[in-house]
Amino acid sequence: MTIAAAPVMQSDLNQCRILIVDDESANVLLLRSMLEREGYTDIVGLTDPNAALAAFVESEPDLVLLDLMMPGIDGYQLLEAFGRQTRPGDFRPVLVLTADTTTAARRRALSLGAKDFVGKPFDIVEVALRIANLLETRVLYRRLQTLREAR
Repeated sequence: MTIAAAPVMQSDLNQCRILIVDDESANVLLLRSMLEREGYTDIVGLTDPNAALAAFVESEPDLVLLDLMMPGIDGYQLLEAFGRQTRPGDFRPVLVLTADTTTAARRRALSLGAKDFVGKPFDIVEVALRIANLLETRVLYRRLQTLREAR
């Protein structure tokens, strides 16, 4: 069995780096606690959206959990900035977690590169499952890239 055909294990997911960006410290704490309970250990949590782009570039997260409505730089601006910092063809998923659940907000976030969208308040189990699904896709993407580079 090749590495690409090997099943994705929870341990593969738990090694992924996750960046949380939300101006509400309670939300960052809630998400961090949930992730730690699920076994994730490489978590960067920010409440200052102005520091998010530098953290994205520096930490190269496998997944970003992003609020949209923040002072100064909002989530939409960050989605655009993350897109400019991501290599063409790279898959670096962003899960938007926001109180703005309007159709316009969903469409705009998804059109700017978000891969999933969840409204606040959210179901913690559902968010954990969505995170695992996005990270599984990220792990499979990285395996495919490794195979391509080996050829």
